[in-house]
Amino acid sequence: MAGRPEGVGPADATSLGPHGVGASRAATPSVAFGDISPSRGEIAGAFAITAETAADVPAREALLDRAMGPKRRKKSSEKLRRGRRPSEGLAFVAHDASGAVSGTVRLWDVVLGEGGRPALLLGPLAVDPTIKNAGIGSALMRHAITEAARLGHAAILLVGDAPYYDRFGFSAEKTGSLAMPGPYERHRLLALELVEGALADAQGTLKAAGRKLKAQRLPLAA
Repeated sequence: MAGRPEGVGPADATSLGPHGVGASRAATPSVAFGDISPSRGEIAGAFAITAETAADVPAREALLDRAMGPKRRKKSSEKLRRGRRPSEGLAFVAHDASGAVSGTVRLWDVVLGEGGRPALLLGPLAVDPTIKNAGIGSALMRHAITEAARLGHAAILLVGDAPYYDRFGFSAEKTGSLAMPGPYERHRLLALELVEGALADAQGTLKAAGRKLKAQRLPLAA
């Protein structure tokens, strides 16, 4: 099955053993779907989830290229991220025992339709494809959801494989009247309410919101 369409965090890192914290025992998908690349790998030793820093960016981008390939930049969800910064405090990486970036997840501010209510879009979630069954993807998901709730967000949406993401509470139950800005598989637009009723009667196309990237200034000619 081929998928069409995918800040500064808390100071304390989440330390995790070789199988993560709260990782589900259910089997993870064997391929990356759309915007989401669940963990399928194995890691020797512990890993830790921390807030993403500028120093992590090159390794994060290289990991996403390995996990998802060059077409990742053409996905519908990328339209909602382009030119934007992740939601404040909601960009995380997993580091292995050597300090290498082994996983990444970020969440983005969106609004649901014209003048609609605010929500978050999760993605990309990716884990180094050479690492198997470490629970890094599950740990990143749980950490991201916990932090989003702590920061007062009401709902999270993503484009992904329902049999994997229902373990975290995501479903298509309340996304039938919502749409992505481009090609995507409707049944794979999933949502999780962090506040009960946050998506009641929600409708319209998701639109980018939140902080914009600062334009780079070109040096003046001599």
